[in-house]
Amino acid sequence: MAIDETRNGKPSGIQLVQVEGFLEVARQGSVSRAAETLFITQPTLTARLQGLERELGTPLFLRTPHGMRLTDAGRAWIPFAERALRALVDGREALQQVLSASAGHLMIAAAPAVSTYVLPELLEQFVAVHPRVEVSVRTGHSEDVVELVLRDEVQIGLGRAIRHPDLELRPFHTEELVLICAPDHPFTKKQSVAMADVATQKLIMFDRVSSYYEITQGAFLSAGVKLRGLMELDSIEAAKKMVERGLGVALLPSSAVAREVETRSLRVIKMKDAPPMHQTIVAYRRRDAGEPAGIVAAFLTLLGTRD
Repeated sequence: MAIDETRNGKPSGIQLVQVEGFLEVARQGSVSRAAETLFITQPTLTARLQGLERELGTPLFLRTPHGMRLTDAGRAWIPFAERALRALVDGREALQQVLSASAGHLMIAAAPAVSTYVLPELLEQFVAVHPRVEVSVRTGHSEDVVELVLRDEVQIGLGRAIRHPDLELRPFHTEELVLICAPDHPFTKKQSVAMADVATQKLIMFDRVSSYYEITQGAFLSAGVKLRGLMELDSIEAAKKMVERGLGVALLPSSAVAREVETRSLRVIKMKDAPPMHQTIVAYRRRDAGEPAGIVAAFLTLLGTRD
């Protein structure tokens, strides 16, 4: 392993084994004893020292009848050699930690609904197993997430399935849109409702650029049902609040309303003639990123345990 130094503007050929040998000879004061400690032959160690001195352009030792003594240059270089060796050892340890997923930095980008309703549970499980891994999360619509992955600004993206020749897609979650209403809404007294019944209500929609918006519009269009009233909001949370206030009904991702359904502040209503309204959530990764390893592999493995 070469140390990244330069001499006269050119990369040096200083090797880790040369630095190790120099420091060991400095400690022992003897090439023979240092070679024995390093489990190499004396000629090999001597060759390494000579190569190091050529690279640095100055003698590091004085060869005396009583052993090896450091020159002034050798004595001055000791703290830098120790620092370089320590940095390489620390770097090797950090690399092993990343490869074993015991430490490192995981950078993720996720679409808004994914980052709010799906990702927290995933990260709770991931951090429980890998507590020393630092995690950064960026949010944006799926198209933005794709760009972040392609620009190598994040390692993994999470969003709806968008095909791109440079991306590898891994499905890991299927989200269903469900019809919700307030607890005192007339729909709660019925076993199920038709899409035509839903069309008579004010339908609360969220985020016009969201794929869920397209799915909802497409479902009513394919059923030949025309919506009579709409209220458009910019977030799922805002849409839920409007439904709770009785201002309309909404088709929202099931994971987004799980807590409200559990506490019965919102009710899920079956639709008897609705087409399937599902969204597949995938993980994006660059095709040229190679085989996943370390923390990336660990997170992808976690995704693979879902659905």
